[in-house]
Amino acid sequence: MADSLQRTQEPGAERPKEIEEFDAIVIGSGVTGLYSLYRMRQQGFSVRAFDDAGGVGGTWYWNRYPGCRFDSESYSYGYSFSEELLQEWDWKEHYSSQPENERYLNYVADKFDLRRDIQFNSRVVSATFDEVESRWEIGLEDGSRARCQFLITSVGSFSAGYVPDFKGIDRFEGISCHTRRWPSEGIEMMGKRVGVIGTGATGVQLITEIAKEVGHLTVFQRTANYCAPLRNSLIDDETQKQIKASYPEIFRKCMESPGSFVHEFDKRSAMDVSPEERLEQYEKLWAEPGFKKWLSNFHDVMVPGEANEDYAEFVRNKIRERVHDPVVAEMLVPKDHMFGSKRLPCESGYYEVYNQDNVLLVDVREAPIECITPKGIKTKDAEYELDIIIYATGFDAITGSLIKLDITGQNGEKLKEKFSAGPRTYMGITTAGFPNLFTVNAASVGNFVRAAEPLVDWVSEAMAYVRDNKFQRITPTLEAEDAWVKHVNEDGAKILRTQADSWFVGANIPGKARALLTAPDSAPAMRAKRAEVAANGYEGFILE
Repeated sequence: MADSLQRTQEPGAERPKEIEEFDAIVIGSGVTGLYSLYRMRQQGFSVRAFDDAGGVGGTWYWNRYPGCRFDSESYSYGYSFSEELLQEWDWKEHYSSQPENERYLNYVADKFDLRRDIQFNSRVVSATFDEVESRWEIGLEDGSRARCQFLITSVGSFSAGYVPDFKGIDRFEGISCHTRRWPSEGIEMMGKRVGVIGTGATGVQLITEIAKEVGHLTVFQRTANYCAPLRNSLIDDETQKQIKASYPEIFRKCMESPGSFVHEFDKRSAMDVSPEERLEQYEKLWAEPGFKKWLSNFHDVMVPGEANEDYAEFVRNKIRERVHDPVVAEMLVPKDHMFGSKRLPCESGYYEVYNQDNVLLVDVREAPIECITPKGIKTKDAEYELDIIIYATGFDAITGSLIKLDITGQNGEKLKEKFSAGPRTYMGITTAGFPNLFTVNAASVGNFVRAAEPLVDWVSEAMAYVRDNKFQRITPTLEAEDAWVKHVNEDGAKILRTQADSWFVGANIPGKARALLTAPDSAPAMRAKRAEVAANGYEGFILE
């Protein structure tokens, strides 16, 4: 369908405003946004993507902090939809860095001529459903508007950065920033006194990298995490050839694994083998790169119980071995959550940072931050003078970026209000009362691209089904939504991801309702569920 312009006259307006009309609008041009744009075009839809960034990449555009890189194997993370693309692109490292990842997504955008349908530097601030016309109208920050039948929110699971509401945060006289909005020109830290708040996956990467150049580093830690060696390396020419020849097998493994990773769990129980054999397997995995020590382990390590605690103590002892000061080591040893209940940060020398004379670790559970002062950070016990403060304080994950969009559905219902007690969706993709809205950022789990590609395929096929069968709307029934929410709550209570206070359940955001923000199911189970729904004529949906 061709793009068109509709001229409308608003009450009291001096002249008509032009509103661009499309079949579909995609919000975001990151990993899912680019693929959504590609698939919508394939289905013959007119489509426009809007992005508040100055270029493509999403997460890999904004997160430019030192040390930022994949913790999934590069070759498992890239798109699989084009054999030509797979053979053209050479991943330089097994775990690729942010600059290379951004280059890759720019390469994809150029290869498939996606930029012509992307409007950059365009922040979407609202989306309102027109019940009479069955159209979504989006409003941009500059006052312009656009309309569409289908709205796809590819706004990212980790797009809404979170900074605690510290008293005096605006009084600091030095440089400060959140890792999500690292300045493109960088920050000069050579010889500076730097404070980092936060030791999650981002903090671990950042701290390791900047510790090489700062004058003094003070790390403010609330929660110690289980971290494991990444063991990154360059990809040589022979390995590159092997990877390109093995893509079918790589993607098969990813499709069959619970989290869409290339790794497969050991079918044995940790407790069914001898302690010697168990330790031998632990050590073997520890020496391997990436997530193997997490996702190729004995299967019951990822279940609450004896095996999980056994492996947790193995990891704790690995931390103790690497940190010289036993007091500091114990501060870095996690004791308040089970291994695997939070996403495992991978590191490249993180624990050795704390052996440096110019690095200080501050436990803000024991001595909470009271305020930010003009000169630095004041805790209950001391004041730390700093030149730079970096907030590695995480994200309002999954729903945060959606809520910021001010989405209004049928009968004036606000998505923010509907999600106030936790997300209410059907399969994480749609929500009752919001027709033709697909929240693809809220439904992917695990290795993101591997999970997102089939999800976007399903969405594009559902849109084509609506169009080809002369319907105007697709929206889940309240019954289907209720059943899905019940499933998420009941089955989610049984899995590791809900056993810790983490972003998985929104526990890192004050006032946010505690609820599992993603599906409790494996990636293959989610694909099977969506396929069954489609095969049954979009069971659980109202088609009008």
